[in-house]
Formats: sequence, C-alpha cells, structure tokens
Amino acid sequence: MNLSYFIASRYFRSKKKRNFITILSRISMIGVAVGTMALVVVLSVFNGLENLVRSLYASFDAELKIEAALGKSFEVDENWLNGIQNVEGVALITEVIEDNALFKYRDNQHLARIKGVSDSYLQDEDRFAEGYVWGELDLGTQMQPKAIVGRGIGFFLSIDLENEFELLQVFYPKAPRTAGSIDPNQLYNRDIIRPAAFFSIEKDFDDNYIIAPISFVSKLLNYGQKRTSLEIKVAEGQPIQRVKKRLRDHLGDDFLVKDTDEQHAGILRTIKIEKLFVFITLSFILAIASFNIFFSLSMMAIEKKKDTAILFAMGAKESLVKKIYLKQGAIIAFSGALIGLVLGFSIVWVQDTFGLVTLGISSSIIESYPVKIVWTDFLWTSLAVIAITFLAAYRPAKIASNVKSTDL
Repeated sequence: MNLSYFIASRYFRSKKKRNFITILSRISMIGVAVGTMALVVVLSVFNGLENLVRSLYASFDAELKIEAALGKSFEVDENWLNGIQNVEGVALITEVIEDNALFKYRDNQHLARIKGVSDSYLQDEDRFAEGYVWGELDLGTQMQPKAIVGRGIGFFLSIDLENEFELLQVFYPKAPRTAGSIDPNQLYNRDIIRPAAFFSIEKDFDDNYIIAPISFVSKLLNYGQKRTSLEIKVAEGQPIQRVKKRLRDHLGDDFLVKDTDEQHAGILRTIKIEKLFVFITLSFILAIASFNIFFSLSMMAIEKKKDTAILFAMGAKESLVKKIYLKQGAIIAFSGALIGLVLGFSIVWVQDTFGLVTLGISSSIIESYPVKIVWTDFLWTSLAVIAITFLAAYRPAKIASNVKSTDL
C-alpha cells in the first residue's frame, strides 16, 4: 500500500493521474474480492470440520444421553425403563456401564475404558456408520461374550482377531479393598473376553474404548442394576430437541439429558473459537487490502478539488459531498465483495461436489477436505466488508467536504 501511495505521488502532476486512479480503484476491487473469497472458503472449511466432528461422534454416541445429575451411577428397573420407552419420540434405549479398566493380551497391557452396552446398542443402524470396521460386529452371548475393540487399542495390545485361543483379559479393582491382604488377586476382579472386531472412527475413541456386553461388565465391576448412563435413539421424524425436553420433563432435576453437541461441547467450542479468530484475522487482512480504497479516493478528492469547490459554490452541502465519496467507495468495495462471494461459493461448491483438494492420507475416513456452506457466513462477511469500506472511505470523504469555493 505504501508503494501505491509512492507511485501516486509521482504521477500527481502527470497527465496520467486519471488513468492511475482508475487502475488503483481496480486494484482495490481485486483486493476486496480476494479477501472476501478467502473468508468464504476458510469459514466453509471450518464448517465442514465441525460437521465432520458431529458425524463422527454421532456414529459412536447416541443422539441423546441420560446421566445422573449427581453421582457416577444410578439404579434402574424395568418399570422405570418402560416409562422412558413410552415417552413420545423414543425409539431405542441402550443401557450403559462405563469405567476405566486394565486390559492384557499376551504380554501387552493397556489402560482404557470399557463400555458395557445392552443388546439394543447394535440395533441402532447409525452405529459405526462413519469409519471402518474389521471383523464381525457381535457382542456374543452371556456364556461367550465378545468385545468390539478400538483400532488403537488393538494396535497397542497386538490383538489378533483370527487367533481364537488368545483371549483378552480385563482387570478392575475391587471396592472396598481387602485390608492387610498380601494376595494380589484379592485386590481386583478379573475376567476374559474374546475380541471379535476392530472399529476406527476417531483417535480419541480408537485409543480408549472397548465395547462389551453389559452383563459381562456389570459382573466385572459389581454394578448390579446400576448404570452410568442411558443412550436414547430418537424415532425417525421426531425433532431431537423436543424429545430432549419431554425426557427432561419426565425425569425431573435428578437427571441430565444431553444431545450430541452437549456431550462434546469442549471440542465443538474449540472449533467455533478457532473459526472466530480466523474470521477476525482475515477481516484484518481484508482491512489492510482495503487501504487501496483509501488511497484511490484520496487521489480522487485531490484531483476533483476544483469540481468539489464548484459544487460548494453552487450551494452543495458537506453531507452531499461526503455521500458522493462514500458511495464511490461503496461501489468499489461492493463490486469486489460480490465477485469474491461468487468466487468463494464456486470454489466451495466444486470442492464439496468433486473433492478436488484431497487430504493425501490413505487411511483417512474422508478423502478430501470437508466443506459446508452456511449462509450466515455470507452475511457476516458482507457486514465486515461494509464496515471496512465505511472506515476506508470516511477520511477521503471528510477531506473532500472541507474544500471551499475559495479553492477555485
């Protein structure tokens, strides 16, 4: 921008100054267009990442999750569960017991979370819809339980699904512990389970979760009829938020009902904060690029000094002159913004439709960068351009309005 001002000063007294102002105005328009396009594309990428996170978590977690407001677990019985099942919009209820445990396979050990689920868990067709599965999605029977293991844990423990003779050992500390005992076996519960399949959805899940039948986990953890949570599958066509409100009204203040966003509020909040700071940063860069508007209008104010003085001599007011220059700046900025919005939309549409820019990771769940068009981004981008244009054009308009008829 300093270079533009330097060139302007060299041509100030030249016959080419009018052409230069035209060129500078076009450069300003191009700068606004590029900045606007970058804003639209980058914000769409963040929208795509947020949507991807939601879809990945939705394939592992339920649409609604019921937890105790106080404490780690709560008692359940058949009548109470039937009452929840009868709430309008509830399609499936999955009972869950979840806690940390130590896993051992051959000579390898790994600390992870064991998630005991009832039979309805695999009846949800959305389970593992995103990601990969190796082996058979089967939790076995009460006599021969089977586990679905996160791919990361399978790697840490070197689990071989084809080996039917090696079983996965699970250890969980007893409570209360036996005081004064020198026998290590008195300090923990131990059981064995056969690994049946691997799943790969997201690193946090892959490295930390093993899914097993709830009867197996309840016996290992001595939970009895206690559950740590209930996962709810909402009936098709039912609004999730309405079903969530019905469940809250039915359960009262002793339980929390969380949707997918609330279950993973931390990661989604992080993405939104990153998106906000990227928007602010790119808006700042757009503001710097808009300094060309300031220089072009300043040059125009100097060139049209005598014309402006004639307007004042004819009775024009300062407000009229200001509006002329502000509208000129608006024409430059809005033309560039419109071009940028169209280009940004086109790039995002092409990426979303054809996936031209790939991640370059063969094992990735998706092949290309995720993008998603959200129309509010276009609104906020347009408002940012309007604000920046006003700030860039105000000073030249003020200078032009200070010209008097005596300057003729």
